[in-house]
Amino acid sequence: MAIAIAKAFPTMMCVVLDLPNIIGECKKINNESNLKFIGGSMFDEIPHANAILLKCILHDWSDNDCVKILKKCKESIPSKHKVGNLIIIDTVMEEGLDKLISDEFDKAKNFMDVMMMTLYVAKERTKKEWEKLFDEAGFNEYKMTPLGLRSLIEV
Repeated sequence: MAIAIAKAFPTMMCVVLDLPNIIGECKKINNESNLKFIGGSMFDEIPHANAILLKCILHDWSDNDCVKILKKCKESIPSKHKVGNLIIIDTVMEEGLDKLISDEFDKAKNFMDVMMMTLYVAKERTKKEWEKLFDEAGFNEYKMTPLGLRSLIEV
């Protein structure tokens, strides 16, 4: 995804943060001059940026870990006096267990929820659960836009 963004916006500097062993492999396939890869942990420090993109990241983590990650993001983006955005692409579940599964996207979301609970002791979250995480991390504004299986969340 980072390579596609770097190609689409050649004047914008893009940085990918991932574990060092992952970054080593990524550096081999990167031909973009405006894209760099940094090895590290999002629990320690996230490089300063005007925008941070977390695509399918938070559903792998417990609520406590998500709050830690979100707080690190908040530290890394500019203050409210400047423009800074956290962009999250992840699943937003329907509220309530009694909600009828109406389409294939809902079935897929429920399957992913069970998989996250089984493999990672994590989960897909409802709008209220996302709101709670944002609040605990110190964010006060967000916008959720459903995109089918996933949603675009601007914080």
